[in-house]
Amino acid sequence: MTGWLVIAGLGPGSDALVTPEVTAALAQATDVVGYIPYVARIAPRDGLVAHPSDNRVEILRARQALDLAAAGGRVVVVSSGDPGVFAMAAAVFEALEDLPQYHRLDIRVLPGITAMLAAAARAGAPLGHDFCAINLSDNLKPFAVLERRLRLAAQADFAMAFYNPRSNSRPHQFARVLEILREECEPGRLIIFARAVSTPEESLATVTLAEATPEMADMRTVVLVGSSTTRLVAGHIYTPRSAR
Repeated sequence: MTGWLVIAGLGPGSDALVTPEVTAALAQATDVVGYIPYVARIAPRDGLVAHPSDNRVEILRARQALDLAAAGGRVVVVSSGDPGVFAMAAAVFEALEDLPQYHRLDIRVLPGITAMLAAAARAGAPLGHDFCAINLSDNLKPFAVLERRLRLAAQADFAMAFYNPRSNSRPHQFARVLEILREECEPGRLIIFARAVSTPEESLATVTLAEATPEMADMRTVVLVGSSTTRLVAGHIYTPRSAR
């Protein structure tokens, strides 16, 4: 097979945070495949065909990308942030499982800066010790599974990063998330609401768990929850690396 498939992360929003490796792959591509707003971030040029699609067709999108690469295309599947974090890398490999004829394709994953890490850097170092990331969307898993993972993570005293905290179709679920946190954590626990980091619409708000409300988050927000040791110093939030 003469084509190849690259699954690339575009970072959190700013072009300055796209890695040179990803930029080079896009410069060689004949096709770019992805969710509509992510494909829109790629500048059109002669010889490049854009294949935008809806957000809930990840496996179909992955199959399309594999088909294009198998036909000889130089295909880049784009995700925001890092493609291996709640994004298209897993979807491509899931589709590949059912397509043994494509198992010899040249497939590479190029990392990107996640919204979680960009938000943490803006705040200081809130993920400086053990942490976990949880996708709060229940599109691909039952909400009961999400609740159990959240409670166990809080009991284990991880710092936490929440993706997809609140949408128009599920506005009530983040309120339940805050309820669980209040059952397991002290009211002074620090929470960072980081919206649209690295874009002109960026905003960052730090509150305590007692002060947090569901309306502080939307689908462009990453929520960072500190551990019991997370603290504020000189305007910066950090979690010490030592846990004693």
